[in-house]
Amino acid sequence: DFYDENDFRIKQCTSVTEDQLLTVHHEMGHIVYYQNYKHLPRLFRRGANPGFHEGMADIVSLSFQTPEHMKVIGLLDEVPQDSDSDINFLLKMALDKVAFLPFGYLIDQWRWSVFRGDTNSSNYNQHWWDLRCRFQGISSPVKRTEEDFDPGAKYHIPGNTPYIRYFVSFVVQFQWHEALCREAGNTRPLHRCDIYNNTNAGNKLREMLRMGSSKPWQDAMEAITGQRTMSAKPLVNYFDPLLKWLKEQNKEENTGWSASCPSSIPTPSALAAGSANLFISITCFVLCVFFAFFQIR
Repeated sequence: DFYDENDFRIKQCTSVTEDQLLTVHHEMGHIVYYQNYKHLPRLFRRGANPGFHEGMADIVSLSFQTPEHMKVIGLLDEVPQDSDSDINFLLKMALDKVAFLPFGYLIDQWRWSVFRGDTNSSNYNQHWWDLRCRFQGISSPVKRTEEDFDPGAKYHIPGNTPYIRYFVSFVVQFQWHEALCREAGNTRPLHRCDIYNNTNAGNKLREMLRMGSSKPWQDAMEAITGQRTMSAKPLVNYFDPLLKWLKEQNKEENTGWSASCPSSIPTPSALAAGSANLFISITCFVLCVFFAFFQIR
C-alpha cells in the first residue's frame, strides 16, 4: 500500500504450482483490504487488529481450495462426492490450519516470558523446548543445551515481530467464513462452501473491511459475524467430519502426552519401513488432541 489511494502492489517470485496460486490469492486478500480502507486517514489504514489482515488474506483460500471452486476455474473436471475424498481434503486443510495452531500460540508465549523476566539467558533454550513439549508434544531430535538458541531459528524472534497475530488469524478466518457462507445462503457443509461471486457475502465483508482500524476490532467482528468475541467453534464446525473420522480411527489408541518430554529423541539412521504410517498416526493423534482443546475452550 503506497498510501496514495491508487497504488497497491505485490512483489513475488512465482512458479506455476498450486502452492504459489494459493499464495497469490492470499496476497490479493491483503490488497483488497488496502483498497477498502483507502478512503480513511492514514492513521486508520490498517487492519482492525494485526490478526485481521492475515485473517482476511486467508479467508479467500477457504473458498478457493474447495473442489467446487476448482471446477469453476477449470482446475478440476469433476467434483468428487465420496466420503474418502472429503476426508482427504479436510486432512490436507487440517495439516495447514490446525497443526499450526500450537506453534502459532507458543511463539509469543516464549517472547512474553522473556519480556516479563521469567525467562532469561540461563534458560532461554530450556523454556523454548518446554513450550514445544507442552503445546506440541515434541522434543528435539538431538540433545540441546543453553549453548544453543533454537528460538532464534524463527525469524520473528530475532526480528522482534509479534507472532500472536497469526494464531488469531487462523481462528477468526473460520468465524468470518461461517458468517459469510450463512449470508450467501450456503446449504453445503461449511468446508465445501464457496462464496465466490456472491454479492451478499461480498457486501457483508466489505462493511468490515472499510472500517480499517477506525473502530475497535470488536465492532469490526460484530459487523461480519454479529458477535463481539473470538470463537473457535466455527473452526471445529468446519472440521467436524474429520474430527468424527479421527475419533473412530484412534478409538483404540491412547491420546495425549506427559507434561515433560525427553530432552532429545535420537533419530534412527534411516526411516524404517512403515514409518510413513506411523507419521500419519501421530499426525492424526495431534489433530485429535487440538480439536478436543478447541471444543473445551
